[in-house]
Amino acid sequence: MTSPITKPEKIRPFDAIMLDVGDGHWLYVEEVGRKGGVPALFLHGGPGSGSQHAHRALFDSQNNHAILFDQRGSGRSHPYLARNANTLAHQIADIERIREFYGIEKWIVTGGSWGSTLALAYAQSHPERVSALALRAIFLGTKSEVDWAFIDGPKKFRPELYRAFVSALPEAERSDPLAAYLKRLHSPDPNIHTPAANVWNQYERALSVLEPGQLKLPDLRDAPARLPPTPIMEAHYIANDFFLEQDQLVANVHKLKGIPGIIVQGRYDLLCPPTAADSICQGWTDCELKIIDRAGHAISEAGVMEELQTALAKFTAKLR
Repeated sequence: MTSPITKPEKIRPFDAIMLDVGDGHWLYVEEVGRKGGVPALFLHGGPGSGSQHAHRALFDSQNNHAILFDQRGSGRSHPYLARNANTLAHQIADIERIREFYGIEKWIVTGGSWGSTLALAYAQSHPERVSALALRAIFLGTKSEVDWAFIDGPKKFRPELYRAFVSALPEAERSDPLAAYLKRLHSPDPNIHTPAANVWNQYERALSVLEPGQLKLPDLRDAPARLPPTPIMEAHYIANDFFLEQDQLVANVHKLKGIPGIIVQGRYDLLCPPTAADSICQGWTDCELKIIDRAGHAISEAGVMEELQTALAKFTAKLR
């Protein structure tokens, strides 16, 4: 039997480093659990959100040797919010750099949302290095998914929130709100990109949960206490189609053959609807799809974290 999952506030890394991965980038990398445990890797979402303390609780502290890190430009990595040499190919190379640094042959890879995109792309590039995949909220990096997440989905299911998102813009920019926000987020002027990031961040947070409650989006004239980082990195990746060819991850799903996988998916995930998870599982015979009926997008939604913990524990037990 695996040991009970420790509460996140009780989990501390037993080591942490800043790893030079080239191009002027240094990554914050931490180790959780114990040396000699079943290796596992956590990939955070966003892009740009960074690994959080709560993510450590996904792993069994007695039986996993878990690696968590902040991707280029994210979290505690340096330089902060750097978009130079920051592509999907760079991210995949960074994962291999980390694996080689720790002398790990194969590992369980887990992540959600953008973390699932990166996990799938990495596993398709290096299937021999992946012992299992435990994923959440599948996102395939397509334009149609971005349009759904920020425009079409909110229009249909959160129309009042969508109106607030559009109304925050000057009237001349409202005909194409997605393009308008992306332009603002790419502006070098902090007086332009910081308020836009604040609105975008609150909008996305509201869309990530089943019951956001009453929410008033900030105004573009409001100056937040700090710059929300995720929208800046998301805008960079959206503008570059996440550095993927159209439908690349589905077209290459056959490369996952032989890798066992479990996908945990919220039934009412507005940002990453179940259709993406279903399309991956249709071509991946070793995949098991677990739908959480009363859940949205976030890992904090009821049942999602627990189901991921169970999936990781199952794979860990098999690999011990």
